Amino acid sequence: MVSIVLGSQWGDEGKGKITDMLSQQATLCCRAAGGHNAGHTIVHENVTYDFHILPSGLVSPSCINLIGAGTVVHVPSFFKELGQIESKGLTSAGKRIFISDRAHVCFDLHSVVDGLEEKGLGGRKVGTTGKGIGPCYSDKAARRGVRVGEILDEVTFERKLRTLDTSYRARFGELAYDVEEEIARFKEYRTKLQPYIVDQLEFLQQHQDSPNILVEGANALMLDLDHGTYPFVTSSSTGLGGAVQALALNPQKIKNVIGVLKAYTTRVGSGPFPSEQLNADGEKLQSVGREFGVTTGRKRRCGWLDLVLARYSHAINHYTALNLTKLDILDDFDEIKVGVAYILPDGKRTTGTFPADSSVVEKLEVEYVTLPGWKSNTMGVTKYEDLPANARAYIEFIEREIGGVPIKWIGTGPAREHMIARE
Repeated sequence: MVSIVLGSQWGDEGKGKITDMLSQQATLCCRAAGGHNAGHTIVHENVTYDFHILPSGLVSPSCINLIGAGTVVHVPSFFKELGQIESKGLTSAGKRIFISDRAHVCFDLHSVVDGLEEKGLGGRKVGTTGKGIGPCYSDKAARRGVRVGEILDEVTFERKLRTLDTSYRARFGELAYDVEEEIARFKEYRTKLQPYIVDQLEFLQQHQDSPNILVEGANALMLDLDHGTYPFVTSSSTGLGGAVQALALNPQKIKNVIGVLKAYTTRVGSGPFPSEQLNADGEKLQSVGREFGVTTGRKRRCGWLDLVLARYSHAINHYTALNLTKLDILDDFDEIKVGVAYILPDGKRTTGTFPADSSVVEKLEVEYVTLPGWKSNTMGVTKYEDLPANARAYIEFIEREIGGVPIKWIGTGPAREHMIARE
């Protein structure tokens, strides 16, 4: 059985908690896309873990973890993050994490180039994390990238990295980067990495009869290279299709596709955001929700829940259930708005699709429905019937509007136990 957890908005929905919960029963947890630009915070037994490139299934002592072929791996970050979680008590983590030999290597060179490319965009910056993810995926698509498995072949590895350095210098001129320093670091990493690198197909065939396989999505659908708010997106396929492609999943074995939906909407970086609230409501959501990026520390832009976006996300990812997160952040609002339709610049009203053209998205108007708030504390509630009536009405309104996809889990606080599991 395969369960896939995917972000349904622009990321930062709180995917880590449901992944942590499901990983307690999982035998294998896989990352399919992205790199150390992703971020999950997990509070497990009163210990806080920040995950970036590592799958958060490592929190479960019996779960094997794979960084899959669709990812890009910054090796220093891999070892730093592994060391950090081991120092917090997950001492077996290093024996339960593996990297596909087909994943691509994200170099420090890529980070330098990322900054130069963003600078060159001027006022139309994408708002990347600056981690080098885009340039690394660009090299992959241009067939000049370096795969993780190639690290073990010293001659090939060094030739390809020097070629990358030369080509970027031809494009940008002098770089604040020393290719020989990076090559020297990989002489050490080469030996350290060897136990972690696996032939992905062989590895997955060994685990194909695992009773419970969990795939952990990174980023989110609206940052997908094909379906997101292009060009203000990440550089990988962040949806259901990307998971199937990267891990060669058998679609017939996919039982659950879980969309994680924040009870309001946030976005980090540039790009259109129809339901953004540049007012006191947005500031309150940002402050009460502690909306800062796990990876970058950047303040997140905040707005009301956008159900047009949610319907669009569901149409692409085919969710079988939803995890609604951070319901408690709405506790102190007198009334809560929900975006239910877009009025496009030409006057057309749409309820279920998201325009491909970012300039159109920036000009559309959102049609809202206003619902009454509940003005009472839901933090830590674990039973659905214990929620205030207006909170239950809000949840059931979302379910109806998205097309009957059940909201099976409801987050009511930061800790792992702050979760309602709804029948």
